[in-house]
Amino acid sequence: MSGQPDSTVFFRLRNLSKAFAGNRVLEDLNLDIRRGEVLALLGANGAGKSTLVKILAGSHAHDAGQLLVDGEAVRFASPHDARRHGIVAVHQQVEQGVVPGLSVAENLLLDELGGASGSWLFRPREALQRAAAIAAALELDLPLQAPIETLGTAERQLVILSRALALKPRLLILDEPTASLSTHEAERLFALIDRLRERGVAILYISHRLSDLQRVADRALVLRDGRLVGEFAAPLDLAAAVESMLGAALGEVELQPLERGESVLSLRDWQLDDHSAAFDLDLHEGEVVALTGLLGAGKSEIAEVLFGLRRHHAGSIRLDGRDWFPRTPREAISAGVFFAAEDRARNSRVPGFSVRASMTLPFLRSFTRFGFIDRNAERARVAAQIEALDIKGPGQEFPLELLSGGNQQKVILARWLLGRGRVLILDEPFQGVDVRARRDIGQRIRASAAGRATLVICSDPDEALEIADRILVVRDGAVVAELPRQNLQRSEIVAHLTPSMPSRQGAVRV
Repeated sequence: MSGQPDSTVFFRLRNLSKAFAGNRVLEDLNLDIRRGEVLALLGANGAGKSTLVKILAGSHAHDAGQLLVDGEAVRFASPHDARRHGIVAVHQQVEQGVVPGLSVAENLLLDELGGASGSWLFRPREALQRAAAIAAALELDLPLQAPIETLGTAERQLVILSRALALKPRLLILDEPTASLSTHEAERLFALIDRLRERGVAILYISHRLSDLQRVADRALVLRDGRLVGEFAAPLDLAAAVESMLGAALGEVELQPLERGESVLSLRDWQLDDHSAAFDLDLHEGEVVALTGLLGAGKSEIAEVLFGLRRHHAGSIRLDGRDWFPRTPREAISAGVFFAAEDRARNSRVPGFSVRASMTLPFLRSFTRFGFIDRNAERARVAAQIEALDIKGPGQEFPLELLSGGNQQKVILARWLLGRGRVLILDEPFQGVDVRARRDIGQRIRASAAGRATLVICSDPDEALEIADRILVVRDGAVVAELPRQNLQRSEIVAHLTPSMPSRQGAVRV
């Protein structure tokens, strides 16, 4: 991995180490990143990948070792300092890359607004033209004057990517760039990466989606417990890479059929909005159903209606045989309809809350006696969930936001498993988690499925295949295809994602 001096190497690490409060997170890392190379970095949650990205991008200082750019030792004082050297990072946490309260255009122009050349940006027409040019790099058609909060997670991710490309990076660091993107948007990103590679841009690509790495990587390095433990050349041996990453082989997923009971949730002649086709939908007790579709297809919007966060245009909803329509999330939770939203940081975390407090927040009343919370009962229930989901961390009182991404996802899932739900809706529960955490989450979802209907929203067809008994494809706000899991191929799901695949018009009975 160290190699001899090479003029093709743009960025080099030598014996790099980093510790927090005496805990060694990275130790003696040596790696080279070459011009025109896509270098993949694999590692389980907590392996040290995010810390390494923050050091390379100037957010953290390293404790020991060297960073070399074009053979010259550097120490970045800030992200701005790293960008001056041509190093631009797109971080995994979307909320860290946008500024609430600003428009889409202003978020696209953030780097220029903060620079010395940004005075012209106060002329609105020119600012919109410049923002449109930046968005064009990813062929984005976005409402530039709308507040950034009106965009979904995937669209905000694309805004951040477009802004990074406008800086003309020499080293582009992509940390889980497709975590919130569907297959179509991911392919658009891959085509752009191919063009950047041809132009000599070095790319460090971090992803838990192994199919991504197979598609784009020229080489892969494996990080485990803060050390580099493996190197693989393309075409990648993914099984060997995963074994190196986890320290053990991970077997194939064998989906055992679940016993399907009565219909719990029914939608009839249902329209999300006035230009969507009507469809019917039944979710059954004991069954896990996946909802998949492209960016903007309406997956999350359907879930938000069922949780009382928005209104639908037409049609009826029945819960356990009774007409039902939630006006607020409180009403939905009271009826046993639970929803874990896609954007964990915005919608599922309370800053400063511990693992325990985050997990029991919606159900504190069930632990309350005579106006006092029974902490012993609360801690016992939390401990049981921590064990069942193998949640790693210093303890129940540790802040949730300081856990790894995979463990945060497990805590959010555990939250909704504490209550007696009739419908559990999980929006992108595998987003940004490693293969082992994904397996743990999937197994827990299926093992606990009795007594409720479960709807899992997945942009990645591979994730849908790994979790569901049935897969529903959403397009233009409507369910357009129902695909039984047995013998289903990924290509069949992808074929239904765009209008080129014939589908029935009007109501689709699923």
